[in-house]
Order: sequence, then C-alpha cells, then structure tokens
Amino acid sequence: MTTPSEIVVLQVPVFSTLCNAAFRLRREVFVLEQNVPEEIERDADDMTATHFVAVAAGEVVGTLRVVFKPEHAKIGRVAVERDWRGRGIAKAMMRATMEHCRQLGVDRFYLTAQTDKIGLYEKLGFTAFGEEFMDAGIPHLAMSTYAQDH
Repeated sequence: MTTPSEIVVLQVPVFSTLCNAAFRLRREVFVLEQNVPEEIERDADDMTATHFVAVAAGEVVGTLRVVFKPEHAKIGRVAVERDWRGRGIAKAMMRATMEHCRQLGVDRFYLTAQTDKIGLYEKLGFTAFGEEFMDAGIPHLAMSTYAQDH
C-alpha cells in the first residue's frame, strides 16, 4: 500500500500531459461518479487556475486547482481516484497547495466543500460558515481559514 511519503504533489501547466490527466480524473470523479453536469465541471477558471496533481505509482491519482482572487486563494475541484481514497492524498495536495500560496504571500484560503468532506478541511484549519447550499445537486458548505463577515 502506498504511503503519503510515496505521493508526489506537483504544480502542472494547464495544457500539459499531467494536467490533461487531471482533467480526465476530474471528469471520472465529478461527471461519471457524482453526476455533475459536464458543462459546469469545466469552466473558464481552468484556463487561469494553478493546477496541482498527486502522482503515485507513476499515475495521476489526485488533483485540485487554486484560483487567486483579491481577497483569498480559492481552492477547488479536489478529486482523488476512487482506488486511492483514504490514503492521505487530498490532505497532501491541500498542504502542498497552501504552502505554495504562502510562498507567494497568500495565507487566506476559501473553498466550498461537499458536506461529507468537511472533516478533512477542518483538520487543515478551515471553518465552515453560512448555510448549506446545493451545487450540482450535492450539498456544500463554504469554508475558510479566516474570519468571515456574516
């Protein structure tokens, strides 16, 4: 069984082979597995986002993206290959991404989490706020690492 130390998290260019593998993984997880409409899974932010992949055993097994906004870094499209879940891949990607952002001087993070994934993000310092809402038919909560004005 692969351990987190055998997972490599890389920042990848948008039209690279690794990023294309990330897009395939996102389609597999969000569109095929979770029934998110394909036309909303990919969006204009994909062109300007900073994309990260987790590589294990020579394959892309996880991905996420970060979009830099004036007020924070918005992390999203966190996906892990079904057979690789539960091995710390999402946490490793989140930590590497947050460290990358901090090196750029950004230390305020925001995301919208599927409600059943809240615990993962809480362990990384995120706090949920606001009301639960539906996104692509899936319940979500907004979360951030900084106090929100309610």
